[in-house]
Amino acid sequence: MISLASLLSILVTILQAFPLCKKVSVIQTKEFSTDQYLLKIRADLTGEFKLQVRIYYNQGHVDYAYQLFTNIPLLRWDNKEEFNHLDTYPHHFHDELGNVHPSPLIGDTIKDIELVLSEVANFLEKQTGSRS
Repeated sequence: MISLASLLSILVTILQAFPLCKKVSVIQTKEFSTDQYLLKIRADLTGEFKLQVRIYYNQGHVDYAYQLFTNIPLLRWDNKEEFNHLDTYPHHFHDELGNVHPSPLIGDTIKDIELVLSEVANFLEKQTGSRS
């Protein structure tokens, strides 16, 4: 089990080290008990892009949502229990056109954030024509 403080510190550090990140803000934390908590972090990225990370941890189970947005949602990875027709259920990905796809995420926050950041970098490179 990872504590709220530890996970928050790790995620903020990873986001701050992301080359396209300009600023990281902790939006919300709530600890219900030592093994149940919620956190929400937002990273300001290159241009007007933002990445929000929301994690709800409850006795070993992780509900997550990683969303890239500007004034509109662009990309989102989450494990809300819908789309049970996907091979990766409950893990899924919403693209910029609103289509839902299987997701490589597994609910391991540290591994997943690295995959998300890689995909965000690829998406932003296509949008802006540059990569750090």
